[in-house]
Amino acid sequence: MSSFGRRVVEHLSILGEGAPWFAGWGTLALINAALAQGKNRSGLIWFLLSLPLGPLATLLLVLLPKVRSKMF
Repeated sequence: MSSFGRRVVEHLSILGEGAPWFAGWGTLALINAALAQGKNRSGLIWFLLSLPLGPLATLLLVLLPKVRSKMF
């Protein structure tokens, strides 16, 4: 195998080790979206906020009060 091929294999093995982190972070973002919707907040916005913020977004959602529904 060429040196380029070995570097590619090494790089891919490093990415494979981080896969559980991506799966866990994505799951947390989905949980936060559901939690936000339960508090009458935008699930999509909180999903997107949860991708960079992770557990901090969960803490914010838990501490924030539920939004009252607007009567039209």
